[in-house]
Amino acid sequence: MPVFRRHVPTRTPVGIPRRPSLRLPPLTPLWLAALLCAAPALAQPPAALRAGDPATPTTDSAVPMLPAAVPAQPLELPTDIERARAIWQQANQRVAEFPRGHIDILRWEAQNPGTAPPAQAPESTAPALDVAEALRISLRHRPALLAHADMSAPERAEVQRAYVAHVQTVHNAWVEAVTARHSLRLMIDALSAAKTGVALGQRMVLAGNWSQAKLLREQVQEAAAHQAAARAQRAKTSADEQLARLLGQWDGAAMAALLQRLPPTLPALPEQVTPGPGIGPAEVEGAALRGHPTLAWQLTEARRALAAVPPQRLAAWYAAVDQAIQTAPATGREAPWAPVQIDNLPLLRDHALERAVRAESTLLQAAAERRSMAREAWAQLQAQHASARHAQDVVNPLQTTLEQETLLRYNGMFQSTWDLLAQARERLASLDAAHQARRDFWLAHTAWQALLAGGDYQSPGTSSALGAGASTTPKGH
Repeated sequence: MPVFRRHVPTRTPVGIPRRPSLRLPPLTPLWLAALLCAAPALAQPPAALRAGDPATPTTDSAVPMLPAAVPAQPLELPTDIERARAIWQQANQRVAEFPRGHIDILRWEAQNPGTAPPAQAPESTAPALDVAEALRISLRHRPALLAHADMSAPERAEVQRAYVAHVQTVHNAWVEAVTARHSLRLMIDALSAAKTGVALGQRMVLAGNWSQAKLLREQVQEAAAHQAAARAQRAKTSADEQLARLLGQWDGAAMAALLQRLPPTLPALPEQVTPGPGIGPAEVEGAALRGHPTLAWQLTEARRALAAVPPQRLAAWYAAVDQAIQTAPATGREAPWAPVQIDNLPLLRDHALERAVRAESTLLQAAAERRSMAREAWAQLQAQHASARHAQDVVNPLQTTLEQETLLRYNGMFQSTWDLLAQARERLASLDAAHQARRDFWLAHTAWQALLAGGDYQSPGTSSALGAGASTTPKGH
């Protein structure tokens, strides 16, 4: 007997709308192919997985290097007197065809397609990569530098110090990268001037107007310029890669595109340097103390601990310390190498006194260190600003005026082409020195801003092992 199933229609509860049914097309081979083709675009692996996979293909991001220096070869001078006279006459007639002699000859030859210099890479039309954008890029994969709403005060202070240190590091790397690119351009220009001097010197030797000694001096100048350009190239590569590591850019092509957006020069110097908004020159120490993330808490703890100890006990402790220091053995002008000792056991066993003395010592060391940092950082900032302004406002105008005067005397045939080239090299060196001084100012400015924000200050040229902030407070007394 057949079994009949009763169809019970489903009812939608009142107040709940019924969802429309989703009807999928049949999975034909064409649809399967489309889904497989779209899968990589829908599920792109994270950047960290692609960067950590050795099989991830990357584009060729070779750094353009300077052409290798060719060893100087001795010139083959004509041995026939008639041949030498013909070369001399031809060289002088060639120079006479141009108003400014040798310089115009080289400029005319550079206009020929066969000898024209290679075209420069087009400048990027994207906005310049400033420090703010570089910092935002570097923070995308650094969750440890992000604060959270449920952090305690010590945890937030630790994040604050780490964040300030990271900001300073990124800013310094950005400054170094911009400076290195600017220096490389100047060194390449200086190398070009030295090559011009060698090319003209070779013609002078062939024409019989120069000795080999003069040409060798020009070749020594060219070799030194090539070494300087090579050092600038290496410095630029190191600065670029340091910035790439901080930005977390693992793809060489992507980093090269970012580097193309770096500005050509550093920001201009301010007319005057100030400690900051609302901070006077006499308030730099107080500003540095207020910016410290834990100093206010240490001040509160020291006040509470000292208030819990009678003044007589503190006076007794200070007297015991002074007595131990005064009676410490010493030989002549040398300091004692053995630690001083306090023998007052009742003082040593007073735990409230111990907490007060420890809190006072920690606060005193932190405050003294902070005030010293403020004085040094502010003094360094003013000194670097004065040095950079002097290089920009005094040295560079003098070099430019001297070059113009040399050009006038060259046009009047009172100075030679090599005097003009030497002056051009000096002006380029002056420009590089001024830009280096501007770099030092912006590094000092960043160090000062980091100190105001709660970071530590490290003296220029000191080892990182002697970094500020290392506590030397003993565990007891």
